[in-house]
Amino acid sequence: MPRLSEVLAALDALWPPERAEQWDAVGTVCGDPDAEVTRVLFAVDPVGAIADEAIELGAQLIVVHHPLYLRGTTTVAASTFKGRVVHTLIKHDIALHVAHTNADSADPGVSDALAGALDLRVVRPLVPDTTDPSGRRGLGRICELDHPETLGEFAARAAKRLPATAQGIRIAGDPDSLVRTVAVSGGSGDSLFDQVRAAGVDAFLTADLRHHPVSEATQHSPLGLVDAAHWATEWPWCEQAAAQLDAISDRHGWGLRVHVSHMVTDPWSSHHTSGAPN
Repeated sequence: MPRLSEVLAALDALWPPERAEQWDAVGTVCGDPDAEVTRVLFAVDPVGAIADEAIELGAQLIVVHHPLYLRGTTTVAASTFKGRVVHTLIKHDIALHVAHTNADSADPGVSDALAGALDLRVVRPLVPDTTDPSGRRGLGRICELDHPETLGEFAARAAKRLPATAQGIRIAGDPDSLVRTVAVSGGSGDSLFDQVRAAGVDAFLTADLRHHPVSEATQHSPLGLVDAAHWATEWPWCEQAAAQLDAISDRHGWGLRVHVSHMVTDPWSSHHTSGAPN
């Protein structure tokens, strides 16, 4: 069996921590480098329910996309919910490792997984990493559809292909407009509107779109907007990442058992359609 340090070295090779944004908090939160690893669980959020799932599986390592302590802390007291997660993991000899913006910009990265879930053909990054001579790394992806479809049909495709959440899928724009090219960005993407417009795509699929940026974007151009739940746009990365670690395990003869959590950790729990506007 590999030691934790060996598995973490492989993960850092996939998603080098130095490629994370300066504000980010990636890497290993807890874990004994000399401990043996036989099972690994991939998930989006480092919440208590995921820690409990890892215990039930007998996993020694959880790999998540979202940081547990993004803004730092002065305590891991079990009286706080994040501290309770740390206590639970250490008590059960489970390590926690975070790959966040370094996984967003990787090749393949979070947006590649999102494009794959939607059966889109990736053309190039939306915001290229200028340090990558191959031009494949960067934030977001510009994609093409195999056949044109309306914005409404594309939104329905997203609703069918992405994991179900209380939010579902929202669209802004003419549902009958034709979509041939799409920009996708896993997670919050309304800071990328300038780059999306510059790319000249027909639609943009992302998450966490806010009122004012969307209102302004629809006034700028006929760009169709498709807004999915944050968790749903990033969950496909878990399957992609698990497959990458599986391949590494096979090459090294580690025999790891790699799992993907299907637990919905999106914080929104229900949805009620409002009445028609007056």
